Amino acid sequence: MINYSKSDFDFYLPQELIAQHHALPRDHSRLLCQDRTTGNLEHKHFYDLTNILKSGDLLVVNNSKVLPARLIGEKEGTGAVCEVLMLKELETDVWECLAKPGKRLKQGTRIIFGDNILVAEIIDTIEDGNKIIKFVHQGTNIYEILDKIGKMPLPPYITAQLEDNSEYQTVYAKELGSSAAPTAGLHFTDELIEKLKQMGVNMVEVTLHVGLGTFRPVKENDILNHKMHSEWYSISQATADAINQTRESGNRVVCVGTTSCRTVESAFKQHGEIKMCSGDTDIFIYPGYKFTVMDGLITNFHLPESTLIMLVSAFAGYDNVMNTYNTAVKEKYRFFSFGDAMILI
Repeated sequence: MINYSKSDFDFYLPQELIAQHHALPRDHSRLLCQDRTTGNLEHKHFYDLTNILKSGDLLVVNNSKVLPARLIGEKEGTGAVCEVLMLKELETDVWECLAKPGKRLKQGTRIIFGDNILVAEIIDTIEDGNKIIKFVHQGTNIYEILDKIGKMPLPPYITAQLEDNSEYQTVYAKELGSSAAPTAGLHFTDELIEKLKQMGVNMVEVTLHVGLGTFRPVKENDILNHKMHSEWYSISQATADAINQTRESGNRVVCVGTTSCRTVESAFKQHGEIKMCSGDTDIFIYPGYKFTVMDGLITNFHLPESTLIMLVSAFAGYDNVMNTYNTAVKEKYRFFSFGDAMILI
């Protein structure tokens, strides 16, 4: 096994190739297809999945829904502008959050949002600088408030403003809890899903709540020293049954996105089989990993030196993937969350 360094996963990316909006219609994004065996590439569009997938294939999608958890408010008493990003619910109305300006937000500080519709009180600062915040609100639950005044926690490379929060949700998003969208799924439309089902392609859902750690850079040059973030996942009995039946029949399990991949591979690694389960995973997949469940992957183009490009390289081969990325840059594919897609199969 080759020992890879962080710098091995770097590539040149012009700024203008970072997409600021998804394609319209969504399934008209470009799709770079790679044969994992030969490394051969074909240039298609996402709607061409109807010609790439086969009857009996199983698509595994992540149904996690992004919380509009970015809040802009004012510090009580001074009116100073503050920003809070809600990360994880610890108990009812108590959340771990990122907060700016962090050093000025001491224990006991109160932040007012939306004409007092929501008030946050800092109750602690933890080791990594994140804040523990108690929220007081008008309404039956905080999620209703977030729908009214919250903004989507877009990654820093997206500078354009969304006209509608639904732009950063998949059409099958259901389970609230993500800090970032499972972006490979953004290309699907209801119409494309229906066409695939009519041709015998099955689709099942898993849940993995995407954390902001997905954007955390790998800092260690020796990638084996990187500490992976932890995320919560869940697999239902119906999904487990469908995956097992597909594998037993010799058909392909195709994961939509690295989060779906990490979910099914984590479940198998932890339990030795795919079964109904839930829990936390910090699985780190890099070249040398032996896949147990996934036969195909639909994914976007990821950041240089990220754990996500390492996962893709583990699946399709390092040389193949770096060639694919260099080809995508040369052919001016659109990159990152709102960008184009690739399928490795």
